[in-house]
Amino acid sequence: MVWSLSFDPLLPVWALSIGLVLALVLTGISGFLGLRGWTLRSLTMGLLLLALVNPAIEREDREPLSSVVALVVDKSQSQRLADRETTAEEAAKVLQNRIEALGAFELRVLDARNSNAGDGTEVFQTLANGLADVPPERVGGAVIVTDGQVHDIPENAGALGFDAPVHSLITGTAEERDRRIVLDKAPRFGLVGSEQTVSLTVVDQGQGTGPGDRVRVTVKRDGDIVSERVAHTGEKIDIPVAIAHGGDNIFEFEAEPLDGELTALNNRAVVTIDGIRENLRVLLVSGSPHAGERTWRNLLKSDASVDLVHFTILRPPEKQDGTPINELSLIAFPTRELFSVKIDEFDLIIFDRYVRRGVLPMLYFDNIARYVRDGGAVLLAGGPDYAEGGSLYRTPLAPILPARPTGTILEQPYHAELAEIGLRHPVTRGLPGADQDPPAWSRWFRAVDTELDKGQTLMSGPSDTPLLVLNREGEGRVAMLLSDHVWLWARGYEGGGPHVPLLRRLAHWLMQEPDLEEEALKVTLRGTELAIERQTLGETVGEVTVVSPTGDQSAVTLTEQEPGLWRGGSLANETGLYSVSDGDMSTLIHVGPQNPREYTDVLSTTEVLSPLTEATGGASRRLRDIGGDLDVPRVVSMRQSASYAGNGWIGLKATEASVLNGVDRYPLMVGLLGLALLLGALSMTWYREGR
Repeated sequence: MVWSLSFDPLLPVWALSIGLVLALVLTGISGFLGLRGWTLRSLTMGLLLLALVNPAIEREDREPLSSVVALVVDKSQSQRLADRETTAEEAAKVLQNRIEALGAFELRVLDARNSNAGDGTEVFQTLANGLADVPPERVGGAVIVTDGQVHDIPENAGALGFDAPVHSLITGTAEERDRRIVLDKAPRFGLVGSEQTVSLTVVDQGQGTGPGDRVRVTVKRDGDIVSERVAHTGEKIDIPVAIAHGGDNIFEFEAEPLDGELTALNNRAVVTIDGIRENLRVLLVSGSPHAGERTWRNLLKSDASVDLVHFTILRPPEKQDGTPINELSLIAFPTRELFSVKIDEFDLIIFDRYVRRGVLPMLYFDNIARYVRDGGAVLLAGGPDYAEGGSLYRTPLAPILPARPTGTILEQPYHAELAEIGLRHPVTRGLPGADQDPPAWSRWFRAVDTELDKGQTLMSGPSDTPLLVLNREGEGRVAMLLSDHVWLWARGYEGGGPHVPLLRRLAHWLMQEPDLEEEALKVTLRGTELAIERQTLGETVGEVTVVSPTGDQSAVTLTEQEPGLWRGGSLANETGLYSVSDGDMSTLIHVGPQNPREYTDVLSTTEVLSPLTEATGGASRRLRDIGGDLDVPRVVSMRQSASYAGNGWIGLKATEASVLNGVDRYPLMVGLLGLALLLGALSMTWYREGR
């Protein structure tokens, strides 16, 4: 209980002040003149003023409150190194039991983890969040169990928001050593086929390390070793890397382990370079003129990423019909330059209803076949020309063409339909109108009858004859569209059809666009989740294994979203390189910044937190000495002090905070007591002056 004296004036303060001044003046004059009973008059006026002030005695009923103490346990990625996590858990249990045994403290156990933004370990943000609802005067202190690598330390003790000790108990030992790679410069983009330079430094830290040691650095691209270099610790090294394909090129730079180092996780740095293709070069050779001759030209010219070279052969060069030279082609067909000298500069060659007329010697067709096997692409869009004597099948191209003509041309109305594989293949999957029977697109009226020797049929024509056939040949690709009526879709006949997505996907598949691969495993980061996508021609897929940067494995079951496309997700709660594999295919993805703060320095230390803990009267000390046992300090309850730590113990502040349950008030000048005092004073004054 707390006793106090309070006042509740019956008149305004200004009125009481005037009355006090008048009373003092009258008292002074009476005393100076020596009037009879002046002291009693002064007493009477004083009692009257006291009654007007209305004094009272108050008794507060207060209940003491316990002090709130935070025990913050660092559970960041660096705490998983060596035996730090076990040490932290054991120390936290001991501290929890000792603090609760004191009885005067309310304990809050908080877990501090990595920042989602990749800014390292946020211990003090966790502490602030955990004590947000606690008044500053109730905070009795904080004990932080960590490896000392904290990345959100306040600038000063005043920024904590409370006046109580902060203690840091450090896991790990002083004998640790570690090697890491620091990225100095890494490009984000690069042209496919070009070389980019990545600059990095190998740094050794800890006991018995120093600059100048030779280190072997292995360079991997998309998981495959591409080169090895020798670096010296502490010195920057420039490593050229080749951009092999469009999309993400993931490069890993791994330094050989240091004997006895703390972890090899930060011996590896990852750089993701987006491969950008220069404009794709396409050679379009049109043969027999037909109604849809400009379909391919219009489509390719509308694609800003395509550089198109188009030639139309109207007659063989030996034909002489008396036409003046100035009315013939302005540009001679440069067969040698196109099909011998510069053929490898093209990403795709398209033959649109091409018929052999002696324009291209057989030697050039042999050169085209070689170009395909070395990684090029050929598309044959054929009509009656493919079934006739001048067919391209009767050239050295025959070994790379998957469909053999029978010599028959099928002329009847039909709907092009997706074959079973076509439903799952990324070139034809999800074509608008394909989900109806018959498909919601216009009919075609002609197809070339062929027999399939190899490859895959994505679309079929009348009597299930192959209509769209794809095949891989060596390092290159071949596609055959065995009808010349795709232009009916482009012209909007009977409502038209999806000629733009079909032909564009077909061309980009031939040019090896990564998104159109039949078998692909892709991973992207969406918020805090890894979005896993498996593209396959198979009817089932197995579980996917996700390996985190710290080596933890988890299995993810994929579900079929549409034919040939399976998706799943996995939580990405760590910073670093994730590996995703389904046994047949694997891919990598890096989460967070290229140089994560969590692995910038992983050696445990007391020095980082010492300035702050000492400013609050706390201490920063290790839980284990080199090769020693766990040593958790005793916990002591203390009042206000300049220091809250000593040899083998740490102190927590027992605050004087309390909650007010009620107030009892006893007026002094109200009622019979006040009346009696005033009447008594007046009576004595009257009596004294009456004598």
